[in-house]
Amino acid sequence: MTGTSRRRAYIGSFTAAGGPGIVTAAVAADGGALTVLSSLDGVPDPSYLALSADGATLYAVSETADGAVAAYRVNGDKPEPAGPPVPVDGKGPTHLAVHAGHVLTANYGSGSVTAVPVHADGTLADAPSGILQHTGSGPHTPRQQGPHAHQVQPDPSGRWAVSVDLGTDSVRVCRLTDGSLDVHREAALRPGSGPRHLAFHPDGTHAYVLNELTPTVTVCRWDAEDGSLKPVNENQVLPGGPEGDAYPSGIVASPDGRFVWTATRGEDVLSTFAVEADGLRLVGTVTCGGHWPRALTESEGFLYVANERSGDVTWFAADPVTGLPRYEGSIEVTAASCVIFD
Repeated sequence: MTGTSRRRAYIGSFTAAGGPGIVTAAVAADGGALTVLSSLDGVPDPSYLALSADGATLYAVSETADGAVAAYRVNGDKPEPAGPPVPVDGKGPTHLAVHAGHVLTANYGSGSVTAVPVHADGTLADAPSGILQHTGSGPHTPRQQGPHAHQVQPDPSGRWAVSVDLGTDSVRVCRLTDGSLDVHREAALRPGSGPRHLAFHPDGTHAYVLNELTPTVTVCRWDAEDGSLKPVNENQVLPGGPEGDAYPSGIVASPDGRFVWTATRGEDVLSTFAVEADGLRLVGTVTCGGHWPRALTESEGFLYVANERSGDVTWFAADPVTGLPRYEGSIEVTAASCVIFD
């Protein structure tokens, strides 16, 4: 396929570690293989990316001490800047999402979430409309001396935004009203677990929280009507206890809701879970095909892994019966940090 009909992937990277910035890759029409088309070094350390609902605008955080978000027009095989980067008034933004006419960023360094308005043409306002400062700490020193917002995303109903905080061992359920965020509820997880990322089940009744400071997934019930997240149980992501810190990183649920996959950096593995009523069952683990898998994405039956330290993106076909990934190929992307698809 050619032109606008061709599927594309967008890959973030750390320019401070030699990464090329934002990479655009073509996705093979007859499978999941990627081919690099272009790269763009518009902002420093564009470590996480998100697309607008219509796919016409790409947004990137700049994971730096000053922290910013940038917008790009999706035009052909190379995105084009759509205005200057906008400061998020937060340090080290690690994640972003598009929600209710705003781009939200999770600012790890300052432990906050920023809302930046989006104009009708997809460009960004020149300043945030609201900043929600998290408070609190946890027992794991020095990682939990204060809040560290690591992820923010809308729930499947679109009514709420949830922010996952590694430093406070909690997930905040937030409302976005007139450009300002406020906390509706705060769900407490086990002290010292260090929640990093969350994935919702496709049916919108459960959420799975991947913990970084202990290699576990916390299964939660999710009620979109009253915006409540209730932990039910916790599951090990590795079949045996690691000798040192394991550093789980990414989590994703299959579109049919039968499987959940996680990535663990310290062990360089992907774990496959079968979804059961109110829990998960570990099916097995496979190598990620590289080193330090920072992010994990599913697209049309394939899993994609951004391996930061080996500088590549690997992809796997997910077995339709067991869910176990089978290695298919890789491309070189120095200091790769995330992969998303149009």
